[in-house]
Amino acid sequence: MRPQLIDTPSSGKNTIQIKKVDTFFLESPFHFHHLCELVWIEESYGKRIVGDNIANFEAGDLVLMGPYLPHIWQNDPVFSLKKKSFRAKATVVYFPQDFYVNLSDEVSVIQPIQELIKKAARGLKFYGAAYKSVTRLLSELSRMEGFEKILTFLRVINLLTHSREYEYLATVSYKNLQDERDAKRINVIYQFLMQNFHRNITLEEISAVGNMSPTAFCRFFKSHTQKSFIQFLNELRIGHACKLLQNKDYSIADACYESGYNNLANFNKFFKLITHKNPSEYRKQINV
Repeated sequence: MRPQLIDTPSSGKNTIQIKKVDTFFLESPFHFHHLCELVWIEESYGKRIVGDNIANFEAGDLVLMGPYLPHIWQNDPVFSLKKKSFRAKATVVYFPQDFYVNLSDEVSVIQPIQELIKKAARGLKFYGAAYKSVTRLLSELSRMEGFEKILTFLRVINLLTHSREYEYLATVSYKNLQDERDAKRINVIYQFLMQNFHRNITLEEISAVGNMSPTAFCRFFKSHTQKSFIQFLNELRIGHACKLLQNKDYSIADACYESGYNNLANFNKFFKLITHKNPSEYRKQINV
């Protein structure tokens, strides 16, 4: 993956930065930076890519990402209409991966934090008891200053280090190349796919978006994402279909066609390949 390296505003090496997001539409480029990032989505939903993980995100998501882990959060197209009823709100905390170095010499203090940062290299999505406590603290953190802010941040980290209720996002085989080359090209390709996955996209069309021949595009895409173009596109589509199937107003056929498939046979095949269950089983599980 060769995303864009972006700078995060920092007034010092050990600064803990809190950013409140309140906008109509999340549209940052596919990027990485040198800081760890903790993101709590308060409102909005859409598509998220972290490393080689493609998933939907929704209000309430809490994700920790290590430094140099490429990521992008982008709202579904309805947010681009800029209606007052659709807002993207989030609390984001940036912090250096070695912030704990001078906290203590005790292994029992340092080691759990080191392990958390190591696991965050793949991205972690939290849930459960620790999640509830952390989000409550994050809702207060942006209003704090000075020592109170630092103490609250340390409480957040302590809760996360002891939580076992999380899931990894990027796969264990994901290789973060940390390379700025081709950043603009891969970002343009991702943006195009997230906005157009619901319709037929030919290899020739997506190759043209990347300004490459089909052969060169396939080689480029696989080497940068560790997925074939077809695999990536199907994961994006099936992820969207899963979200639609959680809404009882959408039939399985609706989810099929609105996710970019032309027939139910193909939809069912890829749905089971990716989720390991068919659409009916998935919907029944959700209802239960």
